[in-house]
Amino acid sequence: MQTWDAIRARRNVRTFTDQPIEPADLDRILEAGWRAPSAKNRQAWDFVVVTDRDQLAELATVWQGARFIPGSRATIVLTVPDPQEQRFVAIDRYDLGQATMAMMIAATDLGIGSGHASIHDQEALRRIIGMPEGHSGVALIGLGYPADRPLGPPVKLSRRPFDEVVHRGKW
Repeated sequence: MQTWDAIRARRNVRTFTDQPIEPADLDRILEAGWRAPSAKNRQAWDFVVVTDRDQLAELATVWQGARFIPGSRATIVLTVPDPQEQRFVAIDRYDLGQATMAMMIAATDLGIGSGHASIHDQEALRRIIGMPEGHSGVALIGLGYPADRPLGPPVKLSRRPFDEVVHRGKW
């Protein structure tokens, strides 16, 4: 798939088939996150890959929007160290957003669906994945092959109109 095609085909997938994800494909998705841009090349992130069915079921408890995670074939937990300075809160989370998108585009390129969720219950997350003190979980990316329909450009795009979103020179 070409990059533009992957960008257009990417959508949030929250129901998955039972087809396993090949380890090489999972590594490629993770490498996309590892290669994502990072402010001052800080790379203040760690990615925890969960494939164990029991762990995936437990991850559904860390946020109300994570109920689809047990159905994923793999979930990536994106974490950051607690910031040493307040300015790093925004910087590190922006970097994680870029890593998230890079991983989701890479997954789409491989025909693998992805859906993201936030994390609220840090203590539960710490217990489930063994995250050390001094770190926080920011997001989950559930991965798997879409159960509803293959990835591809949507027939009906549910987005605000392009000309309403894009302003040229001034609002």
